[in-house]
Amino acid sequence: MLPDSLVALPDLISQPVLGFLADNIFHPPSSTPETANPYMTVILRWIHVLAGIIWIGHLYFFNLVNVNLMKALDGPTKGKVIPQLMPRALWWFRWGAALTVLVGLMYYAMYILPPDVRNARASGENANTWIILLVWLLIIIIIFAIGMFAMKSVNNGWLLAVIIGLLALALAVIAACWLESQLDDKGSTNTYSIGIGGGLGIWMMLNVWGIIWPNQKRIIGWTANNAEKGTAIPAESAKLARVAFLASRTNTWLSIPMLFFMVAAGNHFPGWIG
Repeated sequence: MLPDSLVALPDLISQPVLGFLADNIFHPPSSTPETANPYMTVILRWIHVLAGIIWIGHLYFFNLVNVNLMKALDGPTKGKVIPQLMPRALWWFRWGAALTVLVGLMYYAMYILPPDVRNARASGENANTWIILLVWLLIIIIIFAIGMFAMKSVNNGWLLAVIIGLLALALAVIAACWLESQLDDKGSTNTYSIGIGGGLGIWMMLNVWGIIWPNQKRIIGWTANNAEKGTAIPAESAKLARVAFLASRTNTWLSIPMLFFMVAAGNHFPGWIG
């Protein structure tokens, strides 16, 4: 016997193009999983995962392959490789990060957090989805700002690693405490898992757009001018490269707990918070 999804496939195909998205395409934060368009939820999850693969795949390429490759190249070879390779790779890298976070935020705001908010309000809590989201985002931005200051100020890699580790722990604890204060005991594993893992992901995205890409953009321009016109590369490039490397390496380490919390969401690891 065919699965129900395959039995229903002819009816789906017979609808107008994208017609299955016509009913309640975008849901305000008051939507529930029961009233949500199932096609929209699965498409958002699909886009989120696809964009995340592109983003994190490039992150691992940069850190596991490209760093050592660039160390092995001489100056003239770098002048040929960097202007050709890095702009293309960084385009996919930064826009993959942006799309991953944007779609993830949409899904969190529309389908994960609202049911817990409603349950909390039904039990007497004065919970508000938008306030929870805004304060949560503010926590992440503050953690990012502190981390960026540390990357630009601390030269010792081990000390920086300790600082970043403490900041990641602080983000997890503060985010969980904030959600607990608003949702009381009505917060689900989904809400807490994405609240922590998604927070780490947003921090990583801010590192991409706030540190890695601006620094690399200048380095690429200087390298291309040096190869084409013989213009000297400013001494500042070494510092910018170092900070970009530290931000990229930070993202690599942050991706490990981030992916754990993403996998812990849903029914994959139920009840780990209790």
